[in-house]
Parts: sequence; C-alpha cells; structure tokens
Amino acid sequence: MQVTLPDSETCNTYSIRGERPLNDDEFFEFCAQNSDLRIEREPNGDIIIMPPAGFLTGYRNNEVCRQLGNWALADGRGLSLESNTEYLLPNGAARAPDASWVLESRLERFSPDEQEQFLPLCPDFVVELASPSDRLSKVKAKMREWIDNGAALGWLIHTKRRTVYIYRPGREPEELVDVDHVDGEGPVDGFRLELARIWPRS
Repeated sequence: MQVTLPDSETCNTYSIRGERPLNDDEFFEFCAQNSDLRIEREPNGDIIIMPPAGFLTGYRNNEVCRQLGNWALADGRGLSLESNTEYLLPNGAARAPDASWVLESRLERFSPDEQEQFLPLCPDFVVELASPSDRLSKVKAKMREWIDNGAALGWLIHTKRRTVYIYRPGREPEELVDVDHVDGEGPVDGFRLELARIWPRS
C-alpha cells in the first residue's frame, strides 16, 4: 500500500484504517515504501501520517539529539537515537520519539539483521518536543504511553510554555517552568540538557 497525500501544505495528521491491521513485517515494508513520510501506528492498527517538522522544530530536535548523543558517547553505557527511529511497543503501537536512549546490553538479544528493522523494544529514556501543530493533551497521552510500555524516564518539552514535563513510572508528571536546564536520572543519570538553544529567543 502506498500513500499519496493532498498536494497542499498542511499541518494536518492523517489517519488510515485498512481492512485489517498490518503485522510488524508488513508495517515495516509499508514504511519503507513511503520513506518520505513520518508514519506511526496506533495500538488498534490505525496508521498515522504526520506532517514534517517546521524549521525551528527541526532545529530544536537536532539540538536535543546532539546533546544526548554527545553525552551517550562519553558515558558509554547506551545508544542515543534520533527521531527517525521507530519502536514496536508491547501495546501494539509503533512510535518514533524525537530522541531516545537505550541501554546497549538490552540489544544483545537482537541480531544485526533484526537491528536493521523496527525493534520490539521500548527505549529506557525518551524525549518528545511538542511542535506548534501538536495538541498538548495528545502529546501528554503519548508520554504516558511510553511510560506504560516500559520507559523508565520521559521528558516532554513544550517550548511555547517554556515547560518540561517529567514522566516517571508510578508518579504524576512533574512540571519545570522556565528552567535553564534539566538533569537526567535513573537510566540517564549524569545527562544534563541545556535549554538555552531550545527555548524561543526573546
């Protein structure tokens, strides 16, 4: 199945429901056939086509990934991954966070060929950066999904509100407003994300 979207610039998200849900291999092939699209899968099998990031969102995503990647390289315990990395979650969803980190020892059970595809794995740490087209309630639900599926820590960064929402298992989200950095804990203890390049410039 190949997707053709309307020939117009839009921030809309498109939802596709087939006659039956695609299995994991079919979903990977579907994404490969539509590699110019950002695609996720809902737990019920619906396919979600998302708009590409705008310039500032792309810049901020890259900055988060750069800082996390530099720290991960120096730390040496795990791998930092960017927003094109898709994970197959236990609830049936397939998601691609803006940035993520996985303990390297968790990858030992996967062969190199398996690692070339979407892994049935929830990352230890995720970062989502709310874009102007995102509804905050929807992104918060996505953060809760990450935690419910096994992530040990998640950060939701809302630039317009200059707020970081910190998600942990078994706890209500913590809100940090107008801070200049946020410190990692648990799986990414020692990581510090500097926010000066991520907050909107005054």
